Amino acid sequence: MSTDTDPSETEDAAATAAGSVAPEDVAALEARIDELEDELADVRTDDGDDQGKMVIIATKGTLDMAYPPLILASTAAAFGWDVTVFHTFWGLDILHEERSQNLQLSAVGNPNMPMPNAIGALPGMDRLTTKMMEKRIADNDTASIQELIDTSLDMGVEFQACQMTIDLMDYDEDDFFDGVTTGVGAASALGDMVDADVQLLV
Repeated sequence: MSTDTDPSETEDAAATAAGSVAPEDVAALEARIDELEDELADVRTDDGDDQGKMVIIATKGTLDMAYPPLILASTAAAFGWDVTVFHTFWGLDILHEERSQNLQLSAVGNPNMPMPNAIGALPGMDRLTTKMMEKRIADNDTASIQELIDTSLDMGVEFQACQMTIDLMDYDEDDFFDGVTTGVGAASALGDMVDADVQLLV
């Protein structure tokens, strides 16, 4: 008994199977494929890498805490990410042209400081620890706060200033770095966070 399959029978079976798919089903499938391709294109950069979205909430305005959000923002932007940094309360000092030049490093309550709190609380100790940190930054050729802000802005990072904090602290919007977005509320920040792949509170 022969087990050979007649090629014509195979072709007939394939034609029958293809004919069993309704034209509207094929059209719906093709439309869905186009939709998925469009969605994929939206999250691709020009070089084909995935483009993520990051939102950072910056709440602190000390010298040591100004660096983390700026370093993370500029690094993510360098990888093609869409980055937003929402500054609120003391974090607003980072965006203030004058205040950002005089950010302090507290010697009290900092477990990484090699001195007891009793000594750190003495008059002038905050200024001393700040000078020590500024010297270390300079000796290691680390970018300044303003340099990191300028670099981040050039790479498309959006720096947002909390409007409630502006009003509460009586800031003048003209005193912020050029390119900073003002008039942003918490609701807008939350909306950005919902859509982000990464959300960080610093």
